[in-house]
Amino acid sequence: MSPHKISPLEPHSSHISPSLPLPAPCLSYWHRTTRAFPFLNVNRSEPVPSSAGYVIIGSGLSGALTAFELLKGGVRPEEVIILEAREAVSGASGRNAGHVRPDAFRGFRAYAALHGPDQALKIVANEKLVLERVDDFVRRFDVPCDFNHSTTFDVCLTREFAEYESRSFQEYRTAGGDVSQVQYYDGEEAKEKTGVKDTIAAYEWPAGSIHPAKLTQWLLSDVLEKGVRMWTHCPVMSVDQGQASNWNVMTPRGLVSSHIVIHCTNAYAAALVPQLSRFITPNRAQAHSIVPTERFSGLNALNSTMSLRYSLRHFYSLIQRQEDGTLILGVSRTNPDLSQETYASRITFDDSSFNQEIVGDALKRFPIIFPDSENNPQRHGEGLDHAWTGIIGMTPDSVPCVGAIEDSPGQYICAGFNGHGMARIFTCAPGLARLILGGSWAETGLPECFQYTADRLSRAYQKEGTAKIW
Repeated sequence: MSPHKISPLEPHSSHISPSLPLPAPCLSYWHRTTRAFPFLNVNRSEPVPSSAGYVIIGSGLSGALTAFELLKGGVRPEEVIILEAREAVSGASGRNAGHVRPDAFRGFRAYAALHGPDQALKIVANEKLVLERVDDFVRRFDVPCDFNHSTTFDVCLTREFAEYESRSFQEYRTAGGDVSQVQYYDGEEAKEKTGVKDTIAAYEWPAGSIHPAKLTQWLLSDVLEKGVRMWTHCPVMSVDQGQASNWNVMTPRGLVSSHIVIHCTNAYAAALVPQLSRFITPNRAQAHSIVPTERFSGLNALNSTMSLRYSLRHFYSLIQRQEDGTLILGVSRTNPDLSQETYASRITFDDSSFNQEIVGDALKRFPIIFPDSENNPQRHGEGLDHAWTGIIGMTPDSVPCVGAIEDSPGQYICAGFNGHGMARIFTCAPGLARLILGGSWAETGLPECFQYTADRLSRAYQKEGTAKIW
């Protein structure tokens, strides 16, 4: 294998037309294990109401949590409707790799270059807060979503990346970043802690893993049982100016008039918000569920999650579910071992199938990273269980869009999570709800660089091609 080098920051691609979600997506591991969700296809054939106080577009985590927070803020449930293009939780929230993994320090350098060191510190601090919020929420409401609050490792598999990680750590600490929860290991100690024989160095900090579809479905069940209404298989085709400051939300099953429209559509946002046509773009990622061999079974099961890194954007993510031992292996969107054709195909809205070359790479790389010292043959039933894809919403400045859409009064957005939604939505969605209910940006507690503004879009376009974090 050729040496892996830190690649330059990846250009942000805008060479694809906006799209609504495609009608026949593949099922993820999370979807396959929640087929009995009673609201999965709710109102799939019913006409939509002619009016609503609040229309939320998208039934993923950001849409479901925004609805939950609006109700907590005093909005009457019967005023809120959720419109979903496919079955419930069919987008990125049901397709990720199961992590609730805050950035502890690594992204600070790139964020500082894009947004300044003060904002970079706030971004990292906000992700740590999300982990605390998820943990508190799951405990307070006893949410059955398989949440495991443990630790995670950043595993450095090349000296070059170990040096990059060390510089990132030092710069973050020098800028005043809190590294009190980060543990560093090198040499034999790193190998022992991670179980990875080629580890150069490793960093460990608090993180978690979760069944993301179960979490989102619990939120949807809660708000629907209180009186919120949802229509599935009901894509929004346009949002146009109506009468009396209302917006006309057009669907195949009728038009809904509403003063408040909330876009929780992540990678698909530009289809309904044309200002974002060059700002939020799709990037297809792939993950795999694996039934473990004896190497990861029984007392050998992993409790911590991992990011196994050859370079800044060539890595493999790994969790092991505590409930059944299933391994979830994610593959980075940039990988020098893949063909140019596979690399180019990542810019797409197509989540209907998976890429076989990426499957082959994952299955080849995994035993290299975790060799079985006993060399036991794989039994029938062990190994690859399933592969799936999901569409990530990328922005050129690597942070999400949250807030009021300035030139469309009454429209709001919470989207563009850059593959890091599980480490951001539990502050972004409550922050958005606060804004909708009349609060100020300062009251959201979010980094200022998350706020949707026309000026932000303009500045990002001027810097296009200079920024990608993950």
